[in-house]
Amino acid sequence: MSEALANDVQLMRTDLQDTLIRSHIEPSDLSVFQRILLTTDGTLTDILEAYLFEQIRIVKLSEKLVLLDQDILPIELKKGTEVIARKILLQGKISRKNFVYAESIIVPERLDKQFKQALLETKTPIGKIWFEQRVETFKEILETSKESSEGLSTYFGIEPSDNLLSRTYQVVTNRKPVMMITEKFPESYFLKRF
Repeated sequence: MSEALANDVQLMRTDLQDTLIRSHIEPSDLSVFQRILLTTDGTLTDILEAYLFEQIRIVKLSEKLVLLDQDILPIELKKGTEVIARKILLQGKISRKNFVYAESIIVPERLDKQFKQALLETKTPIGKIWFEQRVETFKEILETSKESSEGLSTYFGIEPSDNLLSRTYQVVTNRKPVMMITEKFPESYFLKRF
């Protein structure tokens, strides 16, 4: 581990430090806002709206009920469990620019009926549904990563060889993991340094 990484991660929680070390992401190479996006457990939609001073909407790319073909241990799911597999973009309402791509595995049997209905029948971001319905949540970041954008590059107008930064976290409600979300954005986004 580099000296810069060792100095930066001492300022973070141990779990966040571990994910950055595993993914070989050097916090000092990131802008302040990129570090915020990768390491905070706040609602991404609200954070983006505050930073961009633009409302964010979701664009649903796909959303379907599927049976898991493998266990997902971080959220205590066994192969064969029915889940909602969802892929979306967080997009500026005015600019129509895609800022984040997200994939979610959601356990419908662990959700309250109103939450499930709002999730499936509206274009409201998950974080706003949590807020509107006053759902208490705990989020735990499981992984951060840097990867090539390949199949997602067209959503962002970047080259397939350009990198994406991402975080994966689980959401717990009523002491049960209800979803696992991975959010990705281009490494070239949010570079303004303070």
